[in-house]
Amino acid sequence: MKAKEKIRISIDENLCKRCGICSEFCSEKVFLELDNGMPQVTVPENCIVCHLCDWRCPDLAITLEVIS
Repeated sequence: MKAKEKIRISIDENLCKRCGICSEFCSEKVFLELDNGMPQVTVPENCIVCHLCDWRCPDLAITLEVIS
């Protein structure tokens, strides 16, 4: 990811089963799990676009988009 690019991380709440895999595999701690287990993107600027969250999501609920 280039310095001027930003990342948009979307979580489809209808697909997410709140398993916590995205939070567990994120080395940069971009996600915070709410009390109900729903992941929330709290620091998207920390994302290094490794794709571990969306590749490992069993429900395909996470989308990463690089914005120039």
